[in-house]
Amino acid sequence: MDAEVKTSKLKLDVELYTSKDFNAKRRHAILGTMGDNPGVSEPTLDEQIAAYQREFRDLDPQVEKIVSALSRLNRRMNVAYGRQTAALGISNAEWEVLKALVLSGAPYRMGPSDLAKRLGLTPAAMTHRIDRLVAEGLVTRERDESNRVRVIVELTDEGREKWLEAMRLATVFEEDLLQDLSADERGVLGEVLTRLLRRVEHAQPDAGGRLSDLD
Repeated sequence: MDAEVKTSKLKLDVELYTSKDFNAKRRHAILGTMGDNPGVSEPTLDEQIAAYQREFRDLDPQVEKIVSALSRLNRRMNVAYGRQTAALGISNAEWEVLKALVLSGAPYRMGPSDLAKRLGLTPAAMTHRIDRLVAEGLVTRERDESNRVRVIVELTDEGREKWLEAMRLATVFEEDLLQDLSADERGVLGEVLTRLLRRVEHAQPDAGGRLSDLD
């Protein structure tokens, strides 16, 4: 497909997805199909907790319901975001690199080693991601003029636009996800989850990355 035609179609898809007139069933499809696997029925949270209690009598069902719900929600959200980035022609792994560069602030530059540390990746895995993004025109990789030993990865205009397109899709999905919560409930939920995150970060400060590279 011609690059210009492909870009126009992509922008049209984003506009359609975010349009107020977008068919509600299609907008919610990503929520309704997350984790679907024909022929395999995942137990409900209550069924899972009952099975755990049968095998491990010291289990606190209240605690288990919270952590299991968080785990399932995280898994399904990752699937949803993966489908969205795939629709834009990139992977979640590539989007993470674009996000890290955006968060670094203008001019959106970082060294490969800094990116690897930020994302919890090995240098080899980071190089693999950068190779793909350079080939796609979403980042550049050049020698630092002031230090020829140092390599600089910089976000391109196309890369920043790709990040923005992903954010537009994510915003619609996240509003759908939280639509049943009031503003006060969202505020309380945000505070509670932040407290849990801080506790984990304090207890395991080195757990920001991955146990192994998946890509």
